[in-house]
Amino acid sequence: MTDSRPAHCTWRELLDGISELFSHDEVDVDELRRLMSSYKSVDADWQEYVNFDKYRYTRNLLDKGNGKYNLMILCWSENQRSNIHDHPNAHCMVKMLDGSLQETAYAWPSENSPQVEMHKTGINSVDRDDVAYINDSIGLHAMGNASNTQKAVSLHLYCPPYDKCSTFDRLTGKTQQCTVTFWSINGVRTNPIRKPQEITSITDTRN
Repeated sequence: MTDSRPAHCTWRELLDGISELFSHDEVDVDELRRLMSSYKSVDADWQEYVNFDKYRYTRNLLDKGNGKYNLMILCWSENQRSNIHDHPNAHCMVKMLDGSLQETAYAWPSENSPQVEMHKTGINSVDRDDVAYINDSIGLHAMGNASNTQKAVSLHLYCPPYDKCSTFDRLTGKTQQCTVTFWSINGVRTNPIRKPQEITSITDTRN
């Protein structure tokens, strides 16, 4: 079947197109990637969802996708990065809206081996308007803004949505489960009550 979608789409067409794709029982990941690639970022389209925090990157929810997906904007101040983490049985699509992120890929640690430094499998730069994809069968990753001078903004889609994931210690492979939360929902600050075992986002602001 020929794809009738336009070569370029607006922000509204992107959001509506994602919703339409997920109205079906099955979603073609390649078609979703083409749709996200067809949007060329315009800062004014998504500025209302941008919230930076000097201590951690922020997750700002745009659409719960009727329980089928979560669509969110992540805002990264200079030198902020995530821990190494998984995506529990989910597809993860990332569209860069502004700036650049460095994606570092890792192999899953062996359950049978002693604690050793995790094996790095690649480093990739995700620049403005690029689209990146990962799921657990591909491996683990960490993402971060390596710039000392420029912030970064990225659009993330997770299908199915999840509220817990595992993070991994780079030096030992040791894992812990973390609760993921939102800095804002539909542009409104959530003010989450943090429990000692919870973290807001999957955050590591160390250089």
